[in-house]
Amino acid sequence: MLNRLTTLYQLQLIDDQLDDLEELRGDLPITVNELKSKIDGIASLVNEKEDSKKDSLEKRNLNDEEIVKLKESLKKFKAQLYSVRNNKEYDALTKEIDHTEKLIDNLETENVELEDNVERIKIEIHDLQPELVKLKDELKEKESELKKIIKANEREEEKLRAVREEIVAKIRKPDYNTYMRIRKASRGKAVVTIVRSACSGCHNVVPPQRQIEIKQMKRVYTCESCGRILVSPEVAEEAKKLLKI
Repeated sequence: MLNRLTTLYQLQLIDDQLDDLEELRGDLPITVNELKSKIDGIASLVNEKEDSKKDSLEKRNLNDEEIVKLKESLKKFKAQLYSVRNNKEYDALTKEIDHTEKLIDNLETENVELEDNVERIKIEIHDLQPELVKLKDELKEKESELKKIIKANEREEEKLRAVREEIVAKIRKPDYNTYMRIRKASRGKAVVTIVRSACSGCHNVVPPQRQIEIKQMKRVYTCESCGRILVSPEVAEEAKKLLKI
């Protein structure tokens, strides 16, 4: 049981140091991710607008082709007016002419609207570019700061992670799962010592009988108030002595 508790406390010591290195990065990782998210959002919006502009241009080109065809038909219909033989044929032709002219007018009106839409989209895309450039510059700056911090502590972090792997290999899986669950719920601190008869994690008093039981090390005990694993000061000292980093 001594080895079991000592190893768990050693894991906590390593994780404390890794947490300290992580803390040196401050809010930079979060800031970098937020900037990337904003850039992706604007880039996606620009792409949507580009697609909309493309659709409008394609529709306008199709309309232009259709207008050419309709004007050719209109020209033929008007030429046929000079060769009609009766009022019925004349009325039929004039109806076709009116219908074709209406179709041409509708397509030309739609083309004007499509052109206006294309110009509006161009302006919107243009207005988004400065913000995109600003965010990319800021991202580049923050990523550079983060890389410098990571680089400065790279060797130490690699060394700590290597030691952590060795320690984890010695811990039983159920104990490790419990440790990680408590660590997640307790802001990093899963294993703590008793200091002046109190849990050093939440500072609540540990009953005298429980302190005796913890020193006897018959099993793993947790704080009744915060749920953290409790070890005696003797176990903590032994863990520090055996830990080589």
